[in-house]
Amino acid sequence: MQHEILLKLNGIDKSFPGVKALNNACLSVYAGRAMALMGENGAGKSTLMKVLTGIYNKDAGTIEYLGQHVAFKGPKDSQEAGISIIHQELNLVDNLTIAENIFLGREFLNAFGGIDWKRMYREADLLLARLGVPYSSHQLCAELSIGEKQMVEIAKALSFESQVIIMDEPTDALTDTETEALFKVIRELKAEKRGIVYISHRIKEIFEICDDVTVLRDGQFIGESPVSDLTEDSLIEMMVGRRLDEQYPHIEQAQGEIRLEVENLSGSGVHNISFKLHSGEILGISGLMGAGRTELMKVLYGALPRTEGKVRLNNQEIFNRCPQDGLDKGIVYISEDRKGDGLILGMSVKENMSLTALKYFARLGHIDQQAENMVVNDFIELFNVKTPSPNQPIGLLSGGNQQKVAIAKGLMTRPDVLILDEPTRGVDVGAKKEIYQLINKFKQEGLSIIIVSSEMPEVLGMSDRILVMHEGRISGEFQRGEATQEKLLAAAIGKDK
Repeated sequence: MQHEILLKLNGIDKSFPGVKALNNACLSVYAGRAMALMGENGAGKSTLMKVLTGIYNKDAGTIEYLGQHVAFKGPKDSQEAGISIIHQELNLVDNLTIAENIFLGREFLNAFGGIDWKRMYREADLLLARLGVPYSSHQLCAELSIGEKQMVEIAKALSFESQVIIMDEPTDALTDTETEALFKVIRELKAEKRGIVYISHRIKEIFEICDDVTVLRDGQFIGESPVSDLTEDSLIEMMVGRRLDEQYPHIEQAQGEIRLEVENLSGSGVHNISFKLHSGEILGISGLMGAGRTELMKVLYGALPRTEGKVRLNNQEIFNRCPQDGLDKGIVYISEDRKGDGLILGMSVKENMSLTALKYFARLGHIDQQAENMVVNDFIELFNVKTPSPNQPIGLLSGGNQQKVAIAKGLMTRPDVLILDEPTRGVDVGAKKEIYQLINKFKQEGLSIIIVSSEMPEVLGMSDRILVMHEGRISGEFQRGEATQEKLLAAAIGKDK
């Protein structure tokens, strides 16, 4: 059966100094269907979307939209033509209301040329209701969580009534309920004969909501296929060019001595928490969004205040009043928000990696740059960071490579405890495997590791032991052999055993 083509990119080339980002890349978008655009980090997905929307000029190839050859001058031009994009990075103004953000620069005007506030808030409320967002559009964006802000971005894209809607990792920060609300809207858009480009690293979502898949690898078009003709394994193989027989490469290891002991800990968002962590152990922390997982890690690290309880590291009681205390005492926290908290995007790979470990390179009041360069190059090689140079601005690296640098930055301080909060969020399957293998390597060397993750298969696959949190408290503890998704979910919703 032939489907109407709304948008077709064919033979797209794009080069940057020293890098060919796209080489004969292709993409077709069909009316009433969702096209998944898949590939590892650095495969060229974002570059292709930037070529489409006019942010980058293509070196070769053609773009056809609604049967006409087009070359958009920029995002505003493509938006006005009927192509909207929901970016992975949020573009909201915190001190404006939801409605003001949705219609920023496109405000409704009344007969006197002033803003028609009543209509603007009414239209915004209708968009929020469609997405199942339980807020008035008068609410300030500063008061919303990351997931709620993502829903506002989606509402903004829907407000354009576009023919083609590009969704770049739209569920990355959403709860299951918010994700289902989004999927309901996508089904409605397909029924209205809109075309969807859906970019996600969550392979299960592709099989749930998409009709077709286009795969890029190293900037090249690998293939297009109906979702119904693929399995998860065959899709992964298309993306990475090899089989990933074991997604979560867990290694068995004898438990070491107690490294970290937490007793009746309370603080910002957490209550009466007690647990132990051993050397060479991976402790998984599971729970629903808002359960207090990140808050617990930040209280341990010193980024949030502690009100009660004791923390012992290597049998010594510690009290971290700020993140520097945590670093000095040997606890490293790698944030779930690598761009907001973990990395400085305008600085180079080298500067980001060594920033918190400069004291190790200090010689008579100066930085020993030769020693710094040597260690940074060793970590780049160890972590297989794909960068043309240590001096490359980190903002130009793919998400997976940025995450590797964030983890390397923490390890360079030689910690006893490594806390990884959502370590593979927004990271493709190939880079995930590399990160898991690195985690295992450091586990074997005796590092104590805590993994906080919203992905139950990741927690189940990598952890030696799992704690589940509910409303700021530990609601369950499971050894690796006894843990199941059903048990974790029951504990996460506070269901009695």
